[in-house]
Amino acid sequence: MSSTTQPGLSEIGQIAITVGDVAQATVFYRDVLGLKFLFPAGPTMSFLAAGSVRIMLTTPQGVGEVGKNSILYFQVDDIARTHAAIVARGARKESEPRLIAKMPDHDLWMAAVRDPEGNVIELMSEVRR
Repeated sequence: MSSTTQPGLSEIGQIAITVGDVAQATVFYRDVLGLKFLFPAGPTMSFLAAGSVRIMLTTPQGVGEVGKNSILYFQVDDIARTHAAIVARGARKESEPRLIAKMPDHDLWMAAVRDPEGNVIELMSEVRR
């Protein structure tokens, strides 16, 4: 590395979601949202995959508060169908699919659900014209 090259960040490798009940949250993220279950780490952590990003479900362990996480945004192809399916599998509906913005080459649609701990999960779809 040359002296002019600054170290930087790359892609996100893992996101932690603080939950009160790891077993219940694992069922939701695996069975309701359809994320790939990777492995448990005792009763206080569980790991799933959202594409190449690992999701860690964890009890507070001194940091974070249940239900007060940042919002996860998942890209989906068919937002109405995906939102309906996730709600039918048990997610709490937060908002129906809605047009957010008309971009030069696509329309951005979003919809939201909540997990059992109250965390918001947004679905987003870039619909090409």
